[in-house]
Amino acid sequence: MPEQETIERAREDAREGKAPSTQAGEFVREEFHHIREGKHGARSPQQAIAIGLSKARRAGVRLRSSKRRSGKTRRQAQRKSASGHKVSRRRSRATLGALKREGRGAASSRAISRTMRKIARGRGARRLASAARKAVRTKGTMKRKATAIKTAGKRTMSRVRRATTMTVRRARHSLLSASTRRIARRWLNGH
Repeated sequence: MPEQETIERAREDAREGKAPSTQAGEFVREEFHHIREGKHGARSPQQAIAIGLSKARRAGVRLRSSKRRSGKTRRQAQRKSASGHKVSRRRSRATLGALKREGRGAASSRAISRTMRKIARGRGARRLASAARKAVRTKGTMKRKATAIKTAGKRTMSRVRRATTMTVRRARHSLLSASTRRIARRWLNGH
């Protein structure tokens, strides 16, 4: 059962006119928090996302089922999004018991980051551009400005990091080549 705070955040997103996927993101976020807190585990970040989306559907978020999924999965998603879908207590307990036996690594920042990059690669440039345009429409002036500053800061930091790394590499290379020349000279003079 999702926490009341999560449901409220999802409703707020809906009032702001955000996409159903954004509303569902609140439930996915809650799921990752549960794993980190140790309430249960997950086999992979994808499983945690799937659990979060399922909770979102049950809470009334109008999510579409993915076209790429199998017919069985799609039917299951439609059934869960139907009003009045009751889950048996026995199945619910069994699922929770199985999840408790799973690891907590699925909610690590590294695992999530890897999964998100993999998902982003699957999207084309057109979808990314349309998402950016929609963000401009729905974010609002202050949030958009904050995001721009944050992104610019990240870009600057990565440039600084890259420049520093290159400088260190060049310094190492020049040191290595000088020492190698010295060793070669000694060897030649000795023989």
